[in-house]
Amino acid sequence: MDDGALMTTLLAFIVTLGVLITVHEYGHFQVARWFGVKVLRFSIGFGKPLYRRKFGKDQTEFILAAFPLGGYVKMLDEREAAPEVAIAEADLPRAFNRQSVWKRIAIVTAGPAANLLLAIFIYWVLFMQGVTGLKPVLGDIAPGTPAAQASVKTGGVIQEVANQPVATWQDVRWMLLQASADSASVGLKVLYGDREYHLHQLAITASDDIEQDILQKLGLNPFRPSVPAVVGEVIEGSAASKAQLMAGDRVLTVDGTPVSQWEDLVSIVRKSPGKALALRIQRGNSESSLTITPEIVRENGTEIGRIGAAYQMSEADMQQFLVHTQYGPVAALNRAADKTWETSIFSLKMLGNMIVGAVSWKGLSGPVTIASFAGQSADAGWKTFLGFLALVSISLGILNLLPIPVLDGGHLLYYMVEIVKGSPVSERVMEAGYRIGFVLLGILMACALYNDITRLITG
Repeated sequence: MDDGALMTTLLAFIVTLGVLITVHEYGHFQVARWFGVKVLRFSIGFGKPLYRRKFGKDQTEFILAAFPLGGYVKMLDEREAAPEVAIAEADLPRAFNRQSVWKRIAIVTAGPAANLLLAIFIYWVLFMQGVTGLKPVLGDIAPGTPAAQASVKTGGVIQEVANQPVATWQDVRWMLLQASADSASVGLKVLYGDREYHLHQLAITASDDIEQDILQKLGLNPFRPSVPAVVGEVIEGSAASKAQLMAGDRVLTVDGTPVSQWEDLVSIVRKSPGKALALRIQRGNSESSLTITPEIVRENGTEIGRIGAAYQMSEADMQQFLVHTQYGPVAALNRAADKTWETSIFSLKMLGNMIVGAVSWKGLSGPVTIASFAGQSADAGWKTFLGFLALVSISLGILNLLPIPVLDGGHLLYYMVEIVKGSPVSERVMEAGYRIGFVLLGILMACALYNDITRLITG
């Protein structure tokens, strides 16, 4: 990773954490203030304060701390006050522990709710702006895969997945992911030609490789149009750039093998990681030779070659494979709420499957993976980055609702018990719960960091 990419990744990661943590803690803060609870401190991050200042009539202390992976809102609470510090009589009714259980539930729930509302807002903006995606036109069907066994054919256009209409490959992938969490098979409605519809039933096989793309797993590949082997773009610093390959160059042969289509070049490059290739190219009216060595890249555990060049395709040709979907304000809001709800339920189902062993724990991601995806999405444009921000915001909201004592969900669990038994949970039980919660959270973090390190090692 070059310095520019590293800087983009770090900045995108900081923005992601800063926005999501601030929104989460502001949810707790604002609802506490609505109920008259005195807020003593609002901290973004843990550890040594880098910035601190007091605001408002309650002189709430706002802190920006050195360790950014979290934050907290400290409210006036008689149980947490030091013995030598007396709480003013006028402030006692404003203590968190003196609020009704329903107010405490609202304050604790407000953090995760703020993250989910942020996701709805982001999706609302994106749906109003319009979303562009690839039409779900089927390319080559991999032999021996569920798609091949279900007689899916090249050239068809996917219309529905599990009886739900789809417009882009992104829709198809999302619907298949949801179906994979619920059943062992999924129905695909495919249009062949102008009027010929077929319904294919695909078996969804269990796989330990949770990171393998669901489309690849099922044998579904997007259609790739025949494109001449003409270079359209060369990435700076790539193998193609170092070999002085330029936009507009037409590749004629590779190691003496004639190349007519871009896919021919891609196939040879992918099979030649780290191997020097002799290219014969046409540049303008003259021909010349150059040597290029594809970079070694790991993809799904396999080494492949990559040169960092993209093909040239006219705008008119590209448009016939793209779909642009845009919604009005009301329709966009409904779509955003549905998207947030579906993603939340899917996250819970996948977590449940991990707990019972139906799905590998490889799906857990830690800060390194989040930073990597933040950088990649930022490079892809502001819409992609906002979509990533919404997805992580949902994940943060759902994670905090888990019934683990150190999380918001653990507090909610105590309050549910309090409603049933008619009195608060004893401090001894709460202390024991916190110890168990720290252990469980530590295990989750250890798994996530292990997965991060494994991804770094394997690429």
